[in-house]
Amino acid sequence: MKEKGIIEVNIEDSLKDSYLDYAMSVIIGRALPDVRDGLKPVHRRVLYAMYEMGVLHNKPYKKSARIVGDVIGKYHPHGDSAVYDTLVRMAQDFSMRYPLVDGQGNFGSIDGDSAAAMRYTEVRMTKIAEEMLSDIDKDTVDFSPNYDGSLKEPVVLPTRIPNMLINGTSGIAVGMATNIPPHNLTEVIDALVYIIDNPSNTDEEILNFIKGPDFPTYGIIYGKDEILKAYKTGKGVIKVRAKVKKEITTTGKELLVVTELPYQVNKANLIEKIANLARDKKINGIVDLRDESDRDGIRIVIELKRGENADIIINQLYKFTQMEIAYGINLVGIVNNKPKTLTLRDLLEQFLEHRKVVVIRRTKFLLKKAEDRLHILEGLIKAVENIDEVVALIKSSKNAAEAKEKLMNRFELSDKQAQAILDMRLHRLTGLEIEKLRNEYKETLKNIEFYKSILNNKSVLMGIIKEELIDIKNKYGDERRTQIVNSSEEINIEDLIPDDEVVVTLSYQGFIKRTPLSNFKSQKRGGKGKTGAGNVKEDFIKDILVTTNHSTLMFFTNKGRIHYLKVYELPELARDAKGKYIANLISLDKDEKVAAMISTKEFDRDRYIFMCTKEGIVKKTSLDAFSSGRSGIIAIKLRDGDEIVDASLISKNDSIFISTRKGKCIQFNSSEVRNMGRNATGVKGITLTKDDKVVSMEAVKGDPLILTVTTKGFGKSSLITDYRIQSRGGKGIKLSKVTERTGEIVGARQVKLEDDVMLISKSSKVIRLSVSDIPILGRDTQGVKLMGLDDEIISFDVIRED
Repeated sequence: MKEKGIIEVNIEDSLKDSYLDYAMSVIIGRALPDVRDGLKPVHRRVLYAMYEMGVLHNKPYKKSARIVGDVIGKYHPHGDSAVYDTLVRMAQDFSMRYPLVDGQGNFGSIDGDSAAAMRYTEVRMTKIAEEMLSDIDKDTVDFSPNYDGSLKEPVVLPTRIPNMLINGTSGIAVGMATNIPPHNLTEVIDALVYIIDNPSNTDEEILNFIKGPDFPTYGIIYGKDEILKAYKTGKGVIKVRAKVKKEITTTGKELLVVTELPYQVNKANLIEKIANLARDKKINGIVDLRDESDRDGIRIVIELKRGENADIIINQLYKFTQMEIAYGINLVGIVNNKPKTLTLRDLLEQFLEHRKVVVIRRTKFLLKKAEDRLHILEGLIKAVENIDEVVALIKSSKNAAEAKEKLMNRFELSDKQAQAILDMRLHRLTGLEIEKLRNEYKETLKNIEFYKSILNNKSVLMGIIKEELIDIKNKYGDERRTQIVNSSEEINIEDLIPDDEVVVTLSYQGFIKRTPLSNFKSQKRGGKGKTGAGNVKEDFIKDILVTTNHSTLMFFTNKGRIHYLKVYELPELARDAKGKYIANLISLDKDEKVAAMISTKEFDRDRYIFMCTKEGIVKKTSLDAFSSGRSGIIAIKLRDGDEIVDASLISKNDSIFISTRKGKCIQFNSSEVRNMGRNATGVKGITLTKDDKVVSMEAVKGDPLILTVTTKGFGKSSLITDYRIQSRGGKGIKLSKVTERTGEIVGARQVKLEDDVMLISKSSKVIRLSVSDIPILGRDTQGVKLMGLDDEIISFDVIRED
């Protein structure tokens, strides 16, 4: 039963209505700008309050706190911090392309420093801001009651400047946002004038005038296509970069000097980011970083190591820091009390429509005022022409009311005309003053005719708007600050880095580096070797790969995943340097490690990646299946307890040579393994004994020698014909004689006599040998001593002669 006075409503409908009301309140009353003056309510109220207080550009500054108090007391009943933050931003020349407030004191900095408290700072309007309130006293815009109904405030300002475009704005409402970049006043007004002169214009013609955004912090916009897309659709993303120049000091040091920043980038945070990247070696080659900025402009100095390629470091700075940003353009504004996504043409046409309304309302106001003045002048002239009679009539009257009545009846005057005659001073009766009255009458007639022509002739109206726009341009127009280039002209790092041969080493604990191959000299068999990496406790070199700088490294992890890096992305370090932790370059799980590295320059369909696990499982997958370059994808689906041992690039006719720890091997044709997808498990490549595991795998090409190396430094070369081709999945044959003296097998690689081989010991010693110095022996032999150390060999690789 319903109780009296209670209305039942559907809660879903009630919530929906309430939320929509709230959303529209935020959209209209707080977050989005009006398309006509480009201002949100708080900005409009700040400017109007300053105008009412008379804080103009040519008047003394007033305390910010006084302005804020007036705004929140009269028009904006919110927190003082919100109003002061608005006031501060309008005074920042790095936030506003054309500041609307002239501030005196600390108004923050591009480093993100806060402004001083409002009791310390002082403000007044800028001259260009006054153009936004020009003619506001001539009934040009509507006024509405303030929050308590005690005062009136303008609904919109009768701006003469296209503020929506020249200063831009940003805001987040409920379910929508706006982000309009600032533009150059000269370009925008040129476009407006062109639209006035050519009503049947096209988008392309308009875009000939407005090149793109023009940020107060200068910078460089790369690519025009996204600008055009944003202007035509209302949405787009543009790439903005800092401006960097190269300098050479008197001592020959090379400097990178940043003189311009992308819009809204915090300089202090940028410098901190660059310092962190240099400290963490993510950007190599920076030895010093300092901020030499002053009141004359930005100057961030980056000092480089001698011999560093400055272009590469610049490219890395763009990639890893806010020296390059993606600025999202979203042209959303309030049109007729509704939010709307606009194009550039819409913004320009909406401003012109606003100017039409303002000029028409101003003209009507001036016309009425002129007609009222003409009416008064007609009465004054009539009185002057009959002055003796007028004086006599006034003298004979008992009081002012009787005098007015007599004047009205005698000369057929209106009440206002008669009152004006009574209020006229005696000096107006001189000959000069009488002539002035007649001239004023003629001038007022001309003005009335002119005002009517504006109201009755659209071309005259648009001519007035055009003249005022050109006047604004002449007063405040300036040169473009932000440079726009056709394309990003990305630096191709591979064009800057010589495609030299390098040695890539990966340690047991995961430290990786590249070293020029020329740093290693060929030594005689039995030499003591040279240190190949920092001798870190309990760490040693695990893998060596001889490749080139332009190649792509493919890292196969023990968990069956694959990761990618360009070789030149590895740190180039000395032969005995420690290297960089691999987990800082690719994403590895806690218990995941790199099991194999291979390199390639092209991902083609005619070659395959052949993988082998420690349990003897093999798999062949087309190389183009890995061309996406997405790190972390599955390379092989492993069975429980199994891990990848090795991976190689193969061609169709290659045979596969698998070696085991206990001295077994098997060679079979790769065609015995069908091409499988990335997620496949694979098939059996060799049948192992219980205590044996696979240690290496080779894709045999041509008629090479097989070089076998043991853990205790023994090695030999054998003819590939000594190892007959078998069927996949067999137990294999003897690879080499394995004894306690020789140690177990490290691996078996194919070589030619012209090749060199590099051996790595557990203590990180490196020796480079010519294969021709290693004897060719049968497969049932133990080989000769290759490395004269009481140490274990843990890895070796071949340096191909070609």
